[in-house]
Amino acid sequence: MQRFALLISFFVLIIPVLGQNQTPYKILIVTAHPDDETGFAATVYKVTKEMNGIADQCVITNGEGGYKYSTLSEAYYGLELTDEKTGRENLPRIRKQELMNAGKIIGMRNIFFLDQKDAHYGLDEHEPLDTTWNVSLVSTRLKEIMTVTKYDFVFCLLPTPETHAHHKAATLLALRTVQSLPEAQRPVILGVTGAIKNDTAAYSFSQLKEYTESKVEGNKPMYFFDKSIKFGFKNAFSYKIIVNWEIAEHKSQGTMQLAMNQGDLEQFWYFSLNGEQGKEKCRQFFEQLKIIPYKPKTY
Repeated sequence: MQRFALLISFFVLIIPVLGQNQTPYKILIVTAHPDDETGFAATVYKVTKEMNGIADQCVITNGEGGYKYSTLSEAYYGLELTDEKTGRENLPRIRKQELMNAGKIIGMRNIFFLDQKDAHYGLDEHEPLDTTWNVSLVSTRLKEIMTVTKYDFVFCLLPTPETHAHHKAATLLALRTVQSLPEAQRPVILGVTGAIKNDTAAYSFSQLKEYTESKVEGNKPMYFFDKSIKFGFKNAFSYKIIVNWEIAEHKSQGTMQLAMNQGDLEQFWYFSLNGEQGKEKCRQFFEQLKIIPYKPKTY
């Protein structure tokens, strides 16, 4: 009996210590294309590799529209991918594999491919929403995915007017899906942009046109992760290195590599539909992101 009491005492004392700063966050990333996840790759890596969390991704299109950027990868893959017919036939398969390779680097658990047509680049979100995509199918799958796993956060790209129509459409569908869930089951949904530290030309955003679901609070990002922070031997490392590893896997999209080492911050904008209740969860989450787990070593 005394031994049993000691065991109970042990667990009472040790469990809070084990749980401290190790909340197992669950995140769903909703993007239009394979490679869009590079915009928050450092944050996702922190969650999965350093905070014992889970990250899944839902990719709406098959990525076939990226054939114009495949020049350098033609020799690598042995295919004339810049030929539209060849590119559209082969890029869905190639880009899925590239994303799975990239996802492994940043610790992605599941990747859901919805295989909607990647028609062409444009700015009008009505094209994918009203014509190209099977919106009913996408919305149903998003709701199923969010219902099966009770995510803490959904990450998507901020739907700014000047961004790709597919990016805007993917975010709008993610927002609408979150809205459709019972309030107690809704994850906090955040829009992401990149930025350079000390940039004097601050970007302002309130919402996309008539889409009230895209309204953000404060017209500026409320949270951020600094991927340029230095650590390790002689402070030689930063989380930009992880992002570079991830970007390098997207070889069929040659211009992606130009984004290596670019930007310092992954900025997170708080959508108003989250309500006040999500702000404390965000505060705790982004405080944990600041923790660098690598102890300095001397040699």
